Amino acid sequence: MTTEIRPFRINIDQAAIDDLHTRLTRTRWADQLPGGGWSRGVPAGYLRDWAGYWRTGYNWRTHEAALNSFPQYLTEIDGHDVHFLHVPSPEPDALPLILTHGWPASVVEFTKLIGPLSDPRAHGAEGAQAFHVVVPSVPGFGFSDPPREAGWTVRRVAGMWAELMDRLGYERFGTQGGDLGAYIAPEVVLAAPERVVGVHLDGGLGFPTEADVPGMNDDERAEYAEILTWMEGGVDHHSLLRAAPQTFAYGWHDSPVALLAWMLEKFQEFTPMAEVPEDVMDRDHILTNVSLYWFTGTSGSSSWPMYNGLSNGGFDWPTGQDKVPTGVYSGGPALFRRLAERHNTIVHWPEGNPGNHFVAMEEPDAHVSDIRAFFGGLVAG
Repeated sequence: MTTEIRPFRINIDQAAIDDLHTRLTRTRWADQLPGGGWSRGVPAGYLRDWAGYWRTGYNWRTHEAALNSFPQYLTEIDGHDVHFLHVPSPEPDALPLILTHGWPASVVEFTKLIGPLSDPRAHGAEGAQAFHVVVPSVPGFGFSDPPREAGWTVRRVAGMWAELMDRLGYERFGTQGGDLGAYIAPEVVLAAPERVVGVHLDGGLGFPTEADVPGMNDDERAEYAEILTWMEGGVDHHSLLRAAPQTFAYGWHDSPVALLAWMLEKFQEFTPMAEVPEDVMDRDHILTNVSLYWFTGTSGSSSWPMYNGLSNGGFDWPTGQDKVPTGVYSGGPALFRRLAERHNTIVHWPEGNPGNHFVAMEEPDAHVSDIRAFFGGLVAG
């Protein structure tokens, strides 16, 4: 195994961009099924509008250049090339921090955070906690190699992240993540408990099950019933991708409109407090994420967490750890905190933080402030 770190720059062939535009132009459109709004999935007119903008209004080269403004690298870990952004801070007391994206997101998820986190002085926050920012692409996502055999877990990825931080010379560091990243970030502690100072998560620290019901009071039972009602909506992508990821990948890999529809379906579901995703996220930001999946052909390989399962052998909630402090951006009801504290040392659980699921894309300023508050408290302590 080589430990070499090689510079990397995104440069999508123009032929691939032209092919995308041709495929969008030649889309064979399905008729709208009876039923209003999103009751049958992504509305046909809504999708046509997005596809038209992707073809004629969105400029990949502009956003490719923006991504290339961040220093990027490849390094081989565990026999796989790992792609990552690495933005050291000019501040001498900066804390190294590794950010892990979710699904169906990518390193694009964090592009609005990197500047303020790494150089707060340049973003009007002089004296705020600064970070040396590391943002890797999870194996199978973006420009990182996909898993080549079955059985991958988030624990294996966490071990790769610990090795990456060691390779970059960071002896002590923090971890942060949401969605899939919320599974990986705590596992980094278990991979390198003496090196991680704290774990910050967007949410998802625990979830009640039927086994928890006997210990609930009346208010908690009401909360649990409300949660179950909310979970009945949407598309169960966990089950779909656990059962037949290869089948679905054919459509997403061959048709940009099929991929766009799938992504919009999920981003709509993940923004329940908004009418449509673009009400809370920039349209170009979403399309840059979708384009990255398209150009790298990773719509199939990125589904491995669902079909391989996670650290407990299934799609359970993140493995708890009480070795270092944990903070969350939005932890949910008191019931969630009580359950989370069974396996985690919670020191940061604010109420009222804005945003839906992908808060780094929706509320970058609030997200940055919360990350600073959590890690700043640890460093000061």
